[in-house]
Amino acid sequence: MCIEDENDMIELMSLIVAREGFEFTGAKGGLNGMETVKRIKPDVVLLDLMMPDVDGWEVYDHLRADPETRDIPIIIVTARGQQDQRVLEMRAAHAENLVIKPFGPADLISAMERTLSKPTS
Repeated sequence: MCIEDENDMIELMSLIVAREGFEFTGAKGGLNGMETVKRIKPDVVLLDLMMPDVDGWEVYDHLRADPETRDIPIIIVTARGQQDQRVLEMRAAHAENLVIKPFGPADLISAMERTLSKPTS
């Protein structure tokens, strides 16, 4: 599933992942995204950071704090890679959980495959 504030980006990610045989649900905005994750319990969340209603870090922290959603893998998909210290730290520690915009289809699918193939704790 994808949490993003731009319809064009939701559509793009939908095309990329559907072409590879993944099911896809898009949620526009952080509030809608948190509700949707809780309702459908996706295998992975593609999360934008810059959203006007609730930013991606708030969504990330909320999902990690909730026992029902804390184990769902999250891949940050952002254009903020160079200026956000938290993104840089995540890149260093968990490179497979970060995709920097603009990205190619192979970048997104590769991150999803690596994330989904990791054993759960």
